[in-house]
Amino acid sequence: MKLTLRQQITQFAHVLQTQLFPVLSEELGELTEPAKRLVATLEMIPLARFVPSSRGWIGRPSKDRLAIASAFVAKAVYGFSLTRQLLEALQTDVQLRRICGWKEARQVPHESTFSRAFDEFARMELAQFVHETLIRETQQNRLIGHIARDSTAIEARERFPGTAALSKPRQTGQRQPKKHTPPRTNQRYKGGKRTPLPPREDTRLHRQRTMKLPEMLADLPTGCNLGAKTNSNGHVQYWRGYKLHLDVADGQIPISAVLTSASVHDSQVAIPLATMSSQRVIYCYELMDAAYDVREIVAHVRGMNHVPIVDPANRGGRTKSEFLPKTPLKELSWAEADRYRERTLIERVNGRLKDEFGGRQIRVRGARKVMEHLMFGILALTADQLLRLVR
Repeated sequence: MKLTLRQQITQFAHVLQTQLFPVLSEELGELTEPAKRLVATLEMIPLARFVPSSRGWIGRPSKDRLAIASAFVAKAVYGFSLTRQLLEALQTDVQLRRICGWKEARQVPHESTFSRAFDEFARMELAQFVHETLIRETQQNRLIGHIARDSTAIEARERFPGTAALSKPRQTGQRQPKKHTPPRTNQRYKGGKRTPLPPREDTRLHRQRTMKLPEMLADLPTGCNLGAKTNSNGHVQYWRGYKLHLDVADGQIPISAVLTSASVHDSQVAIPLATMSSQRVIYCYELMDAAYDVREIVAHVRGMNHVPIVDPANRGGRTKSEFLPKTPLKELSWAEADRYRERTLIERVNGRLKDEFGGRQIRVRGARKVMEHLMFGILALTADQLLRLVR
């Protein structure tokens, strides 16, 4: 008889409370709440499978990469902003140091060693592989009802190259001749009827319909630049850095994550996210806001036998002219509107990631390192949400 996810997590929590925590308390003293959450997170995620071992190699042996990787998970769980704060805690907190894998304070490596190890983890995408394996092992036998999709701004402290001028500088002393432009005509209204524009075939969304997942991800820009987004109050906010796109399942469990440049529109990452999530879990509905109301995205989601519930954008639905025909605004049905309310779960995940798991404290540079920093936080967040299922 196969156990459900809730039964598996309940059994795991029972083993923690009755066997592991008492043994650790006898050796390290009464465990604090952050220490208990760290122990539960490290026991749940399959970190040791993907950390390379350097034993038996020729030359000077490198520092234990598994202990360093566990320390970076502890940095997300404890909410440290800087690696230096993590090192200070490892020197003074005996429980934290022993849980990560060092017996004495002199065994903790230098800050430069942590920096080199983090660069190795970023290049091999350690946290991404661990998170994917955790999702596959815990969610493979679960039928997920809703997948909520959205993006959040990630502010970074790094420079980026400026864009070149779009027009040539005007030469002084020479008067430019006035160009004659023909009168503008609205090609969408012929004979008093509104005709839809033909779909373009040179867009990124059209190309993604025939591309594989690695090709889609390679085609997305990942450099640091400026981004703009309209908030709920109608004000435009600007930031410098990146944009994190997430797919979140019921129970506030992150399923897939993609990092792009801040200027990338949300719709450009919808098809890669949908493809990535479909390879990991089984679900029914995809909940998206008005930024994803594009015919290519809706057709791709339906082609994967999923039901898209997208907030209608109604672009150009109302005209200012009294003589041109007006099309009625699209609206969600009462059933779709009821399911669309579940989309708020991704807002809570984005808030927890930034407030509790280091999403606001970005001190590294480069898309790879920023993504690795965020994925360690997503790992800790996923394990915490799984344990909340039995509370």
